[in-house]
Amino acid sequence: MYMQLSPGKLVVHPHHGPAAVTNRTHRTVKGTEVTYIELTIRSNNLVVSIPESKVEEIGVREVYGLAHLRTLLEVVQEPSGVEEKQWSRRMKANQEKVASGLLEQIAEVVRDLGRRRDVKGLSMAEKDLFRSAQAPLASEVALALDVSEDEAVEVIDAVANGASLDELGFAADGSAAGAEPAMA
Repeated sequence: MYMQLSPGKLVVHPHHGPAAVTNRTHRTVKGTEVTYIELTIRSNNLVVSIPESKVEEIGVREVYGLAHLRTLLEVVQEPSGVEEKQWSRRMKANQEKVASGLLEQIAEVVRDLGRRRDVKGLSMAEKDLFRSAQAPLASEVALALDVSEDEAVEVIDAVANGASLDELGFAADGSAAGAEPAMA
């Protein structure tokens, strides 16, 4: 069963981030007609064309709802795990989490590097990794809450610094407690 993709729908591409479905086209490939979905990536207007039958295999998915967003933000609130002392191992582990494209793992990197930044500071490579990890998380928060990415970063920072999800407008059942989450 394929996800219903029609022009105008917002989705998330695993490597490019938020995208809008802009077109459906048909092409003949090796004698077989194949339906392609065109996605326009929001951050850079790149147009990506993928076979409709491969959408889920590639990892294109719906924008997370408030319940899943709350789960991601809970990851940002959790205590950090044991930190690898050796920089190269810590860096490699964090790079692998970001490369996975899994927002739960990316949220862990944002949490851990954000805390390390506040306590000990980050190397230039870790600062770059922090920014590249924060971008997809902020994009997802911005899409789910219909706010700017700057406001989404404020929400993430507030959560990382101990703000209550309930105070920010996320009810424990994953619904929005108010019209919009409050900015800290």
